[in-house]
Amino acid sequence: MNTTLPILDLVVLCLYIIAVVAFGCWFVRKSGTSSEFMIAGGSIPSWAVGLSIFGTYLSSNTFLGVPGKAYGGNWNAFVFSLSLPIAAWIAVKYFVPFYRRSGTMSAYQNMEIRFGPWARTYAATCYLLTQIARMGAIMFGVAIGLRALTGWDLSSIILLTGILVTLYTLLGGIEAVIWTDVTQSIVLMIGALVVLAVLLFDHPDGASGSIQFAAQNGKFSLGSFSPDLTTSTFWVVMLYGLFINLNNFGIDQSYIQRYHTTPSESAAKRSVMFGALLYVPVSLVFFLIGSLLFSYYHAHPDMLAEVTAQVAAQSGRAASELGAADIGDKILPHFMTHALPAGVGGLIIAAIFAAAMSSVDTSLNSSATVILCDFYQPYINPDADEKTRMKVLRIATVLWGIVGTAVALLMIGAASVLDIWWKLSGLFAGGMLGLFLLGLISRKANNAAAITGVITGVLILIWVALSPESALPKNLQSPFHANMAIVIGTLSIFLVGLLVSRFTQNKAPARP
Repeated sequence: MNTTLPILDLVVLCLYIIAVVAFGCWFVRKSGTSSEFMIAGGSIPSWAVGLSIFGTYLSSNTFLGVPGKAYGGNWNAFVFSLSLPIAAWIAVKYFVPFYRRSGTMSAYQNMEIRFGPWARTYAATCYLLTQIARMGAIMFGVAIGLRALTGWDLSSIILLTGILVTLYTLLGGIEAVIWTDVTQSIVLMIGALVVLAVLLFDHPDGASGSIQFAAQNGKFSLGSFSPDLTTSTFWVVMLYGLFINLNNFGIDQSYIQRYHTTPSESAAKRSVMFGALLYVPVSLVFFLIGSLLFSYYHAHPDMLAEVTAQVAAQSGRAASELGAADIGDKILPHFMTHALPAGVGGLIIAAIFAAAMSSVDTSLNSSATVILCDFYQPYINPDADEKTRMKVLRIATVLWGIVGTAVALLMIGAASVLDIWWKLSGLFAGGMLGLFLLGLISRKANNAAAITGVITGVLILIWVALSPESALPKNLQSPFHANMAIVIGTLSIFLVGLLVSRFTQNKAPARP
């Protein structure tokens, strides 16, 4: 097996992987019951839960996809980060109290109470599809970076990631997930700061020259502020970010579970705000890395020519046809291989691997919880005992680990990790948020209104998200940017549901 890494870096990477997996497996002693496996008995401090929330956002897609976006374009995608504190404030005010006081383990049980079993099954299914896409995109993203750094085969890296994360999540439950997330988040931030320091101080023109060159080429732009919903303007990304983050905090099982892992409602609120506010400056660091990479590589044309030739060989296109956007995802891995001091590469690889694991383990644990609470118990065995519940949780964890890994393998050859994830998450998540808001805000909305709203909204979601790839005539395709799918789909479900509820209210029987 060919490797481009020095022995020291490989040793650091291997020791880190062994330590994290062992640390996660150590919590097997605390996950002997289904309650401990899913919510850790409500005993985890708010700062740890907040770092876990932060780690879920800061996945390998951030480490690789965000610098790639900034290198190939600008800071337009950073607007997503700016929407996060707004969504977190709404969550703290409305969502956290709602779930803490309801006492339900599943985020979707309230859907059944509000609209019937179909609503719970529909929302839970959408969630599972979202997590499959999420795990696939994250494992694929980490494989891209590790291949460039180690020379290992993409498929082998994906399989290794899937096996290791599934192992410690299976044994340690939610407590293993949260505490390994804490460790991995810290490692990831250290890795990002190391890359940033090298970029700033190793540029031929110094830090000021590097920043000035990036600014002259529009690398710090947040995008157009025009009221245009057909392209990725500031407002399109802000709306997308607000709705996808409301979905995360309001109806995403992995977040709802974390609300229950803290000792109190106030602790849960603190964890949400801490994780959200920490993400903004750290994501800014990653965008800055991408902009400075643009300056660095234009100051080193030989390195730029090398990475361009590599991408051309992999894609089958001529090097002259490739632009900055085409090589964006490959720049950071190339930089880590060729520009970092000896011994640092292993730390950075560990950071990337940490980012992937801290997101995939969350998806595995929450998906297993949904399978138990929203499918197995309601439809197969309502009276399942503790032993049976634990068996289902562990089988579901392994099953979803296999499915997520398979999806990652199918993504090999895709162009942009971040674009794939944004499109798939928007498509699956939009159908959940609209229904949740309809039930939460409107007391008059009934079952018929909810069903009509969901059918209408899902059709509109598919139309907006998939129009560019469809065979529809040009004049019948959606004029909106694909990121508007979750916005338009959510509003469609909510507004259609409100409208239909006005005409389907149960009227009092006529007096004789």
